[in-house]
Amino acid sequence: MIDSDPAVGSLSEREVLRSILSALGPSAALVGPGDDAAVIAAPDARVVATTDTLVHGPDFRLAWSSGFDLGWKAAAVNLADVAAMGARPTALLVALAMPDDTRLSFVTEVARGLREACEALAPGCRVEGGDLTVSDTLTIAVTALGSLDGRMPVRRGGARVGDVVAVAGTLGAAARGLSVLFDRFRDASGHPIPVDRSVLTADESADLDVQLRPTPPVALGVTAAQAGATALMDVSDGLALDARRLAEASGVTLALDGIESGPSLDGGEDHALLATFPADHPIPDGFRAIGKVVAAGDVALRVDGAEPMGRGGWDPYRDWDAGLG
Repeated sequence: MIDSDPAVGSLSEREVLRSILSALGPSAALVGPGDDAAVIAAPDARVVATTDTLVHGPDFRLAWSSGFDLGWKAAAVNLADVAAMGARPTALLVALAMPDDTRLSFVTEVARGLREACEALAPGCRVEGGDLTVSDTLTIAVTALGSLDGRMPVRRGGARVGDVVAVAGTLGAAARGLSVLFDRFRDASGHPIPVDRSVLTADESADLDVQLRPTPPVALGVTAAQAGATALMDVSDGLALDARRLAEASGVTLALDGIESGPSLDGGEDHALLATFPADHPIPDGFRAIGKVVAAGDVALRVDGAEPMGRGGWDPYRDWDAGLG
């Protein structure tokens, strides 16, 4: 009898790749998947490059994330880092390490999640290569490439006194979504159980979506650069921690207003964009002002006039509770 959904350990690498490539769709590269390496166009002779890895345990739980969720998130977090340089994502390279008993349908869904995240968040960007291997722990590592299209990169060290501080995207929703998972979907022993959305409120379900399938404002990275942003970065480890990083890199203090303590300051994985703009420049649509840049003081960050006293930012080993599941 033929197994309609075989484990990858029972298949050849060629068979697994055939299923993945079918889900990924056509290549947009000069040379795409199928050769020893891809060839990606670099219009202005510079390439923005970043990489991120998602590991079962500290980064996700299979009881909570589908293959599609995992592929989407792996793409989104890398696309956000390219956007945070003011660049346009052009290609992803994906390495997938998985146990032998991983079902082919799961791998195909990972590929579909990667493809649809690129189509939704960075049209024109596609998966153009990668690697498959065996591991006891499911791991997906993505390298994202991007083009500056003739512009200078927008770095986190360019904020100037008098600039307006602005943010695009959500703050705190991913952390609230993670709390929903840990508070509502674990058994008596603390191990993850499948998500039942019927028991969630609309707000809880929306927060869960941000955690499992983040939608960072990727296109606004280029928008910010074109609007004259002096500094730009991805808010992946919480606004408080990442704002401090931007301030320290720029040699200034960020004075923020009206940001509530809790997840909006300390929660990670939202992948919003934090930017500074000259005061005499209009803030582009999609960004909202949250403060100003002032001369460096005794602390790098003040919120409503005081140094925030929260947890200090996102830590995947602490916040994903790596000892469980």
